[in-house]
Amino acid sequence: MKLCVIIPLCALFTLTQQVPPQDQCLCDLTNSEKAFPHDKLSTVEDNASKCNSNITPKKTLELESLMLGLEQRLPQLEKDLSVLERENDGELYGVLSLLVIENELTEIKQLMDKLNMTSLRHQHLTTDTTEQLEDLRVKMAELQEYDTLQVVKRQQANQRLKRDLDQCKDEHHPTPHPTQPPQAGEYPGSYMYGAWGRDPKPAVGKENWYWLVMLTSSNRYSNYIRLYSSLSSLIVGVSVPGNVLIHSSNPTTNTVQGPNVVLYGDALYYNCYYKYDVCRFNLSTKTVTAMQLPEGTRFNSKGNFCRLDECYPYTDLDLATDESGVWVIYTTTQDFGNLVLSKVEEGEPPTLNQTWHTSVYKQAVTNTFMACGVLYATRYVSKEVEEIFYSFDTSTGVEKFDIGIFIRKMSPNIYSLNYSPVDQMLHAYCNSFMVSYKVLFE
Repeated sequence: MKLCVIIPLCALFTLTQQVPPQDQCLCDLTNSEKAFPHDKLSTVEDNASKCNSNITPKKTLELESLMLGLEQRLPQLEKDLSVLERENDGELYGVLSLLVIENELTEIKQLMDKLNMTSLRHQHLTTDTTEQLEDLRVKMAELQEYDTLQVVKRQQANQRLKRDLDQCKDEHHPTPHPTQPPQAGEYPGSYMYGAWGRDPKPAVGKENWYWLVMLTSSNRYSNYIRLYSSLSSLIVGVSVPGNVLIHSSNPTTNTVQGPNVVLYGDALYYNCYYKYDVCRFNLSTKTVTAMQLPEGTRFNSKGNFCRLDECYPYTDLDLATDESGVWVIYTTTQDFGNLVLSKVEEGEPPTLNQTWHTSVYKQAVTNTFMACGVLYATRYVSKEVEEIFYSFDTSTGVEKFDIGIFIRKMSPNIYSLNYSPVDQMLHAYCNSFMVSYKVLFE
């Protein structure tokens, strides 16, 4: 005999037997349960969808970014006031110092006005959403009474189990979140590719400055660098002195190609347009000098960083900085696509110093950065996680493929990654967002 599964429906239906004339047996089917309120369920789904669209991570991060900007700007103002009180000569120096403080006060006021407006909007939004959520909770409790087979309870138990498993996995592989909230800057969502960071060897008076390069033409090219006097200025979009042009045309000879650029010693280093050269743009003299890489260097999107199903266009040359200066990471036909690392020496023009050849394939890498003379490479794990999986120590020549440091991303792709030895921060440019991670060394 074959055993079949029997589902009792006695709670849902009752059978009433009637014996009419002519010896015929008929049964009336009567539903003993209330009809399911599909209209109410549809209303709950619509309201839940509206709540999800009203409360987004972007709105939360907007407030956090403004608070961070204000937090960092006020100590700087106090410091400048102390210097003025201590060193005011009553002449030109005092006048210039007052102008600087006046500009800082204007920027702080703009920041506070924006913060007040954003806080008020968030307060109204929080009040409305709290009421909607309470209403949804009551309605869902009413709808759950119709779940006589306890399907929802089993689903909730499965979700709790999955959450516990994910938490266990995260504890095994810790994934640090960004140290600072993502910054949308003054062009939120406008330019998907770019780079940002700080100058490890800043000019006098620019110690707190930040720089930003966005690929404004076809997501491939740029012809200027944008400067900010502080992180809070970058957050609120107040650029001083603004754009520093490399050339009025974009693209053209010696302008920027690709997102992997760095600023070092008040000069921008980048892949020259349509060449396998490293260009250096001096911000003071507004002049460009170029340095050619070895014959066979892959360029024009033929030696990109990649993940499994996508390559990042025009990432052939990756410029990096650390405590010792500027580095360039690339690949050549002679190295069969493996990463090559060269030290860039300052000079007129800049020159290549020592070169190292690695055994890691460039298209298996999504990004690289340098720290303390060690090359680190990342790879794509998921939309939420990137892994620092590889290192090459230039002092010993030792390669490691088991670094296993996981970082939490704000968007699926990181298009540039720069290490700043000034503040030990890793600056990432992700789909127009600027994100920072604190780097700790043991």
